[in-house]
Amino acid sequence: MSSIIQLLPDHVANQIAAGEVVQRPASVVKELLENAVDAKATDIKLIIKDAGKSLVQVIDNGVGMTVTDARLCFARHATSKIRQAEDLFSLGTKGFRGEALASIAAIAHMEMKTKQDQDELGTHIVIEGSKFVSQEVAVLPKGTSFAVKNLFFNIPARRNFLKSDTVEFRHVMDEFQRVALAHPNIHFSFYHNGSELYNLPAAGYRQRIVGIMSGKTNEKLVPVSEETEIINVQGFVCKPEFAKKNRGEQFFFVNDRFIKSGYLHHAVMAAYDGLLKDGSQPSYFLYLQVPPNTIDINIHPTKTEIKFDDEQALYAILRASIKHSLGQFNVAPVLDFDRDANLDTPYHYKDVEAETPTIQVDGTFNPFTDDKTNQHYAKSSSGGSYSSGSSSSSGSSYSGSSYSGYSKRVEPTASWESLYVGLDTENPETIESSPFTFENEEVTSSLFNDDEIEQSTQKTYQIHKKYIVSPIKSGMVIVDQQRAHQRILYEQFLLNMTVNQASSQQLLFPLDLFYSATEMKLIEELKPSLETTGFVFDESKTDHIVVSGIPVNITESEVSLVIEQLLSDLQDGIPASSYSQNDTIAKSMAKSLAVKTGSYLTEKEQDNLVNGLFACKDPNISPFQKPTFITMRVEDIDKKFAL
Repeated sequence: MSSIIQLLPDHVANQIAAGEVVQRPASVVKELLENAVDAKATDIKLIIKDAGKSLVQVIDNGVGMTVTDARLCFARHATSKIRQAEDLFSLGTKGFRGEALASIAAIAHMEMKTKQDQDELGTHIVIEGSKFVSQEVAVLPKGTSFAVKNLFFNIPARRNFLKSDTVEFRHVMDEFQRVALAHPNIHFSFYHNGSELYNLPAAGYRQRIVGIMSGKTNEKLVPVSEETEIINVQGFVCKPEFAKKNRGEQFFFVNDRFIKSGYLHHAVMAAYDGLLKDGSQPSYFLYLQVPPNTIDINIHPTKTEIKFDDEQALYAILRASIKHSLGQFNVAPVLDFDRDANLDTPYHYKDVEAETPTIQVDGTFNPFTDDKTNQHYAKSSSGGSYSSGSSSSSGSSYSGSSYSGYSKRVEPTASWESLYVGLDTENPETIESSPFTFENEEVTSSLFNDDEIEQSTQKTYQIHKKYIVSPIKSGMVIVDQQRAHQRILYEQFLLNMTVNQASSQQLLFPLDLFYSATEMKLIEELKPSLETTGFVFDESKTDHIVVSGIPVNITESEVSLVIEQLLSDLQDGIPASSYSQNDTIAKSMAKSLAVKTGSYLTEKEQDNLVNGLFACKDPNISPFQKPTFITMRVEDIDKKFAL
């Protein structure tokens, strides 16, 4: 009987290994960039075409390789970083497993050019699907150049699983940003389809962050610095008012390697406790330096997850350092008991007593007299005196008193009495003809009058600022105000985008909105669809857009929130078909602009919301497939009261 277990051929083993290492063009970008960094390069250039599907090329000015190393680097498990097993726990480099180049060469057309500084000539190698096509001597500059073409050319199934160019380009951009942020001392440049996207000279951490994100990032950053025996924390966090809906600007670097850690992210969120709105995510760029023997970075194929020896201590230090920085730069509210010199009493006021303010009152003013009468009072009262006669011994009343200043009694004018002319309380006919009506109080035997019930026009009631209750013939309907408004807005936006007849309101002062390069590329692709909803864009630059018109049902303050929510919903890519794009945009804008739970609605707003919901084509569910209302019959309510 023949043996069942057989050794796999090298090209098959390489393709299987490529499934772990190379998932998309961004995986190739990551491996090649990290190799260039490990080669001690000071200038790295990334060139891609068609989001990396056609070409991924990385050129560096590092140390280069000899002829033997150039050939051996494509072998499996060949590396210059490890000599023995103990080296796995004290790694200070990035790529170390020795599978990257062999895996990439197994599924693509690969071309390598390399030369060391002391050599006169370099080496040029061409490989197609793990097969060496050619190897020759060439005149080359110092450093190494890797060109990977036609990725997955021999595995069509894997190539068909690649996403659109927009999605793949975003992943490539993410990998480039992570490596560039981790190494600000290296000059990076990035080209896509012949256009330069980034040209980042060697600089500090702050300059590199501002260069990658946008020009307005500098004013958002709050520095963080803490040195302890077990960890050194450096970097920046953003102010709470600049928090975003998505987590696109959150970076952890441990020993200059990008990682993902939900545990450390929770420490950052704990430091922002009470400073962020619900659903908001802070931006941060944190660089952690720990002893290499206290971490294990080989627990994940892409090495983006690592294991710490003492996670609790790192959690406490990171949370405390961020909280201290937010308080130190007056971002977080703190109790300050220091005396403010501006609130002290000036020196020359020290012995001066406060003056009591005087009030002058004209006691002779009569609002029911004309000007002449007021003047008469003023004149006669100027020389008046008060005198009193003797009181009788038997009583306590004065026998006589007079004001000598008033020798003549002034008859009151009839101007104010004219208001009551024709008002005769004894004549009922006069009362009926007068413009005044009087209400008689009557005691009724019922809690509500029949007239009050008939005159009541309110048909909806709001409960807990969340639900709207409206009576119907068979019972009552309970409407979720947020979901109902989402359905209304969703159908409005979808209709406007379909017929392309959306109304727009022009802004007196155009809005400048700043975004990162990745977000700007998404906005450029979304512009035609956004313009059908009512947005008007004046111009677009590399890091910001200018909005001069907005839809009529959006306020100026909501524009940035709508676009930010839209970018968050489309972070996994823009749908290929135009209908799916419109549907996604309409859903995102409806979610942003819908009235939220906890908002008070007037009676008219409640009626409009209920009427608008049942005027929709599909009022039963929200755009996100959630029920918008429920009904309760009178029979169901009666059962609740049944004994």
